[in-house]
Amino acid sequence: MKDKKTFLLPSTEKILQELGENIKLARLRRKLSTIKIAERANISRATLWQIEKGSSSVAIGKYLQVLLVLGFEKDLLNVAKDDVLGRKLQDLNILVRKRAPKKMKESQ
Repeated sequence: MKDKKTFLLPSTEKILQELGENIKLARLRRKLSTIKIAERANISRATLWQIEKGSSSVAIGKYLQVLLVLGFEKDLLNVAKDDVLGRKLQDLNILVRKRAPKKMKESQ
């Protein structure tokens, strides 16, 4: 079966490239070689290089394995955590029931 090519918008590609660069900088700050990271993440060095370039052809699980080795795995939990737009859209669909006005007691 032939692999499908993933087409991304230029802005999305830039985000992936920035993520790859951040991963590379984190590795370099820790003074870890590509060999060590690849071994610990159980991936090939070529895959690690693709990740550090921000390649869209690498599965997100591989990115996560590298983030785990570097100690950033919990950072993914912050993605869409505070969904401001989603909450506003949800609030628009919430109907508030209004009570009928209280009846006035008639004087006897």
